[in-house]
Amino acid sequence: MRLPDDVVRFLDRAVDRGVASSRAALVAQAVEREMRQQAAEDDAEILRTAGAADDLDSLVAWTAAGSRLED
Repeated sequence: MRLPDDVVRFLDRAVDRGVASSRAALVAQAVEREMRQQAAEDDAEILRTAGAADDLDSLVAWTAAGSRLED
């Protein structure tokens, strides 16, 4: 697979500016960012469909009600 020339130029400029140490490093960063984005979208969909409530809500409420924060 051959990358389009504009993509290669973009990668080279980013490396020249010190954004990443190499083309491969920049591509790996982009893939990792995309993985995090997709995981966040999946989590948002779960929250949208299932709601945010879970079995620890009552424990959190009890702990918050009985806790004191000191300066």
